[in-house]
Amino acid sequence: MANSAEKYLRPEVIRQVSRLDLRAKFIIEGFISGLHASPFHGFSVEFSEHRKYSPGDNISDIDWNVYAKTDRYYIKKFQAETNLNGYLVMDLSGSMGYTYRQELTKFEYSVSLAAALGYLMIHQQDPVGMIAFDQKVRQSLPPRSKRSQLGNILSMLANLKPSGETAIAASLHQVASMIRHRSLVIVFSDLLGDRESIQKAFHRLRHSGHDLIVFHILDEAEALFPFDGMVELEDNETHEKLLVDADGIRADYLEEVAAFRGFYQKECRSARTDYVPIHTGMPFDKALMSYLLSRQARG
Repeated sequence: MANSAEKYLRPEVIRQVSRLDLRAKFIIEGFISGLHASPFHGFSVEFSEHRKYSPGDNISDIDWNVYAKTDRYYIKKFQAETNLNGYLVMDLSGSMGYTYRQELTKFEYSVSLAAALGYLMIHQQDPVGMIAFDQKVRQSLPPRSKRSQLGNILSMLANLKPSGETAIAASLHQVASMIRHRSLVIVFSDLLGDRESIQKAFHRLRHSGHDLIVFHILDEAEALFPFDGMVELEDNETHEKLLVDADGIRADYLEEVAAFRGFYQKECRSARTDYVPIHTGMPFDKALMSYLLSRQARG
């Protein structure tokens, strides 16, 4: 991938772009430029229903299974479009406003990623809407596929603010009761709440017939614990403070984070839900690739 394109997948660069519409555009164009730069020579596809990917093709038509085996991009010639309604579901909890040393908070990272996915979905003519929650659903926008919908989504995203406590499970149950038709529900959250209750809410969404992608977004410091010596940790929602020896608890902390993610990974797999663990220091392309893989699996 060319450096000029790759840089727009890095959170520290995207933070410098103040306009959310440009953030979304740059993230997607950086991602697509990586696909364009991929070499095609030296490989012949054994199936007649495939052809080489060319700039301008819809990237959702790429056969990612062939890519995984060959590191080459090929298009399935006959790909049915599902045009499934999509919902971007944002967690507004105070804990989402945290960062230790990154350019973007968890919430800003989520907003940038949601804006990019909204941009991609609208350009693929997929109807997309938005829901934002804390202790309950606070705002919602019905799905539309018109180009003007992107402006509605970006405006809503730009005006959201993370604050206070959240009730993730109760809010997701409310989301499940709001959505009448089979849809793709994309959740952006740090999932800091009762795990079993949250997982039951995921199961309800699945049992209601919805497809579900969960972007589990932690701050880079929450995921990697880059602390030394005595540090004061503060709960972002309750503001309780605790003085700890970072070196003494690092191993236990990282083990707990692995168990935290592992619980959701196992439970989501059993519910046929896409679970994507990411942190705010990571480029955006992993999340975008996960969305495209999920979309193709649905097709």
